[in-house]
Amino acid sequence: MFSFHVFDHQLARGFQNRFSTQYRCYSVSMLAGPNDRSDVEKGGKIIMPPSALDQLSRLNITYPMLFKLTNKNSDRMTHCGVLEFVADEGICYLPHWMMQNLLLEEGGLVQVESVNLMVATYSKFQPQSPDFLDITNPKAVLENALRNFACLTTGDVIAINYNEKIYELRVMETKPDKAVSIIECDMNVDFDAPLGYKEPERRPNHQDEPTAFTGSGNRLDGKTKGIEPSPAPLAPSDIKRGIPNYDFKIGRITFIRNSRPLPRKIVDDDDAINRFIAFSGQGQSLRKKGRKP
Repeated sequence: MFSFHVFDHQLARGFQNRFSTQYRCYSVSMLAGPNDRSDVEKGGKIIMPPSALDQLSRLNITYPMLFKLTNKNSDRMTHCGVLEFVADEGICYLPHWMMQNLLLEEGGLVQVESVNLMVATYSKFQPQSPDFLDITNPKAVLENALRNFACLTTGDVIAINYNEKIYELRVMETKPDKAVSIIECDMNVDFDAPLGYKEPERRPNHQDEPTAFTGSGNRLDGKTKGIEPSPAPLAPSDIKRGIPNYDFKIGRITFIRNSRPLPRKIVDDDDAINRFIAFSGQGQSLRKKGRKP
């Protein structure tokens, strides 16, 4: 019994085909049909023709389907996912912000190739307007908006819709690669200062600290309160030096006070106290003493 191995595993891997084709691209607003497809503008996915799905199903590709879009005329490229396969043959529909990144006009040619991207772990965004700071919780808003995206590319300017207003953010950095997949990933998000943002200038506060009880008092009788004049400063000649104690002995403390002579009135009172003798007056009787017969 004979067995022939025409292709081994490594050789067969080299012959795996990759999807690559060119399409005429248009913005989503040019998509024919009664249904409103404004949801395509809120994300990072494109609409391709049914023939692309038929060709992709015949190839050995990994899921989710991710594509690299290249404008060969301007040498600009980005990455995206696919939303539906309902476009006309030879045409694909892109979000408006994606066409701006690729510098494409309506009906321009774009090269679409299938790629495999690493799962994102970190990304950094820079808002293109200071109005983005008015959002209360920007991380939560961005996390909700990125659910409509399949991948991120460093250098792209993506657009998110919040409260009927479009905010543009530039992808400053992505890890572990310049193009990453954000489907079912745990990604840390950081923000750079918005474009054109200026920090408010801090004006120095020169106000003096308030002092308590600085107002003027008022009398109840309405009279003006007199202001006592400030004492005149002493001249050096008015200051008298003390006389040294020449009888000072070591180990003895002497308290010297400037004593003033007592007024004469006080001295006289002291003399009167010294002259006072208790019970020195004459007694009086209520009953008069009569003479004995």
